[in-house]
Amino acid sequence: MLWQRVMTAVVLLLVLLPALFYPSAEPFCLVAMLFIAAGAWEWARLSGFGTAASLGAGVAGAAACAAAWAYGLLYVPMRGLWAAAALVWVFGGVWLLRGGADAWRTLPRLVRLGIGIVVLWVAWLAVAQARIAGINFLLSVMVLVWVADIGAYFTGRTWGGRWIHRKLAPSISPGKSWEGVVGGMLSVLVLAVAWGWADTYWQPASASLYSRLAHSIGWLAVPAVVWLTAMSVVGDLLESLVKRVAAVKDSSGLLPGHGGVLDRLDALLPTVPLALFLCTL
Repeated sequence: MLWQRVMTAVVLLLVLLPALFYPSAEPFCLVAMLFIAAGAWEWARLSGFGTAASLGAGVAGAAACAAAWAYGLLYVPMRGLWAAAALVWVFGGVWLLRGGADAWRTLPRLVRLGIGIVVLWVAWLAVAQARIAGINFLLSVMVLVWVADIGAYFTGRTWGGRWIHRKLAPSISPGKSWEGVVGGMLSVLVLAVAWGWADTYWQPASASLYSRLAHSIGWLAVPAVVWLTAMSVVGDLLESLVKRVAAVKDSSGLLPGHGGVLDRLDALLPTVPLALFLCTL
């Protein structure tokens, strides 16, 4: 229901915004860790584990984040990890999307659980380092995902199936169209230009993703942003695939009106690590 979506969004903003804009990164990293623990719990349930094992997965996800924090990894350049994440997301994503539900079912439950916890841990580490890099940088990555999703939704509703008469992934998410993907990419390109201009005009304390890419790789920033948008779609589709195998609509009911935590994080899981990978080029 609409009121549930609104109330849940208000509560989330009341928690996230103070943590995000706090002078140091620690409060936001802690809040993000709680979301990762909830996501690990949901992932275990989607992988067919019971209550106790799912709670254990949530604890394991939080413990992995806490260990990385304790060892100081939040402040260590992780170029190799981000490059590995890029390879895994690109080739693993292609393999799973081509294989569909059958490919995911062939993996043992423990392997599926391990993949989920590692993916969530890497995403948390990337979010933490992005917040340390600056609020402007982190927001520019997160807004990319949101704009891509909104642009794809409205473009898909308006023109979906009109020019390309084949759905994007009919066996995984029948509602998504190629026109929607193109609309999301164009929306993000407009966002990148506008945000880059705003960086130049206002000169914030930290550079955005778009300014960093333009400075480091020049005009290649355009295909880089398009690639990030495509990978956000891959994250969305892979979470839909996991839910389809589990025969559920939402990853959980933790966020009334919005589904579960994974339903809100799915597109961010590949996008934030891969944004950091691009910034190391």
